Amino acid sequence: MKATKGETIFYAVNYVLLAAIALTCLLPFIHIIALSLSDRSSVESGHVFFWPVGMQFTAYKIFFITSPAFTAFKNSIIITVVGVTLSMLGTVLAAYPLSRGYLIGRRYFILAMVFTMLFSGGLIPTYLVVKNLSLIDSYWAIWLTGFISTYNMLLMRSYFENIPHEVEESARIDGCNDVSLLIRIILPLSLPMLATLALFYGINYWNTFMSVLMYINKSQLQNLTVVVQAMLQKNDLLNSPSLNSDEQQMVATEMVKSVGVVVLVVPMLVVYPFLQKYFVKGVMLGSVKG
Repeated sequence: MKATKGETIFYAVNYVLLAAIALTCLLPFIHIIALSLSDRSSVESGHVFFWPVGMQFTAYKIFFITSPAFTAFKNSIIITVVGVTLSMLGTVLAAYPLSRGYLIGRRYFILAMVFTMLFSGGLIPTYLVVKNLSLIDSYWAIWLTGFISTYNMLLMRSYFENIPHEVEESARIDGCNDVSLLIRIILPLSLPMLATLALFYGINYWNTFMSVLMYINKSQLQNLTVVVQAMLQKNDLLNSPSLNSDEQQMVATEMVKSVGVVVLVVPMLVVYPFLQKYFVKGVMLGSVKG
């Protein structure tokens, strides 16, 4: 059906607005990348905008020399991978029974969990609990305090509820119990939601800052977010004894700070394309036959 003139104008305005919003998000990051790859004189003179001027990679070399970037990067990967695994496991195991109408006390369990979205114990009580459990300087302090997002759990529960009951009935006729039904039927049909929540949890764990700042005192256990934040506050990044005078003259402090931002953001940008294909809905088409 051919679009009317009014619809064409409406779509055109929408595309222009969405493109403008996308550019406001994209251009600052492109500018940061350009700063990290430019030479010192161009950066200090303000001639760098969205394309590197006098491209060089010295700032990246200095960043990894003057900061514990490799150790922090490894720590961030450990926190994210283990955290996402634990959170997804807990979210699925909480959402699945709550999606079954025959669960006794289902409504009260849901209300109790929703209550935690509105009220929490507070920062100081949470810290005291973590300290009394001897979890200071342990990643378990991060994983347990962020174990399950109630919002994510409710999204997963709603997705489970929308799976056709005919699928469950067919599986039970074939002899599936609740465990095999969840593993062999429900989860494969829920890949789009699983991928989406895994991305949500992954971004949360990768960018976690306050939890690491409060519970991790050892510098060798801190993640990339805390290291980059500390680096952004310092103005003596180029005074490391491991740098020679030529390297110090080639790079400005702002360039090294830009490298920190790029290194922090790029991993999530790399992971996203691998999860994007699962966001397409319609995975359940054809799952019910006859």
